[in-house]
Amino acid sequence: MKAMIFPKSLEKGDRIAVISPAGAVEESQLEKGLELIQANGYEPVLGKHVYTKFANGYSYAGTEEERTKDLNWALNDGEISAIWASRGGYGCQHLLEGIQLAEFLKNPKWFIGYSDNTVIQSYLLKKGFASIHSQTVKTSGFGVSSESYEQTFYILKGKLPHYSVERTQYNKPGNAEGMLVGGNLALIYALLGTPYSFDFEDKILFIEDIGEKFYALDRMLMSLEMAGVFRKIKGLIVGGMTLMEDEKDNKNYNESFDKFACKLISERISRYDFPAVFGFPNGHIFDNRPLIIGANIKLNSGTRCTIEF
Repeated sequence: MKAMIFPKSLEKGDRIAVISPAGAVEESQLEKGLELIQANGYEPVLGKHVYTKFANGYSYAGTEEERTKDLNWALNDGEISAIWASRGGYGCQHLLEGIQLAEFLKNPKWFIGYSDNTVIQSYLLKKGFASIHSQTVKTSGFGVSSESYEQTFYILKGKLPHYSVERTQYNKPGNAEGMLVGGNLALIYALLGTPYSFDFEDKILFIEDIGEKFYALDRMLMSLEMAGVFRKIKGLIVGGMTLMEDEKDNKNYNESFDKFACKLISERISRYDFPAVFGFPNGHIFDNRPLIIGANIKLNSGTRCTIEF
């Protein structure tokens, strides 16, 4: 297997492209994030269509062509050192067949984002490049912890994270080592059977999601199971399961790690022997700590659960 390529660390003064590859965003929603980029010594450079709006059954940040142009500019412009998505939402799948990497291959750079940006990260991983599954520039909504951004900047500076999380009743004990893949479960599910799907063989899978009915969550898990994903992976990390709503009982509606969602996942993976950690702080939650998709990690699921890069 070809070695994974990690983009080079950033230096003070480097330029970070901010683009909107999916949903539309307001200027006010990016103000704090842009200030943080500047405060850490970098120059944010906005894509031409970062604030564009195009309504077509959903409020996109521009047409498919406009969003693709912004992404390709950010990927290939030699003066750009990293790319940070303004937000997720929906629309990144539209861009996959139009991505160009000619200059990116000569000068790889970090792509930062989560949620719908999972599909771009899967694309880059298929080409051999690591990316950062982390908070977007947008800070409004449920808020973002300061540590979520700080640790993302640490990675940009060349430092690798180390995490320790408390054990939950849903965890499966054990140890595993392998490459980290995954992101938003709905997008992992949406890519199954396509050329852009993750390769799950001997990988450690991370999943998180927001706003899904419990039956829809189970449907996605069933698709992963029938596609053989759970037979292939060496470990599972479950992040935020936020605003998950049952049609008859929404008492857990505001939980970051919805208990019934975790129970469903736990039941679906019960017959497999890989270790699993639930409640990892990444996803559509206040404390959204960065993960490096494409990095090799050591996963320990015991009394105290650790994840080492």
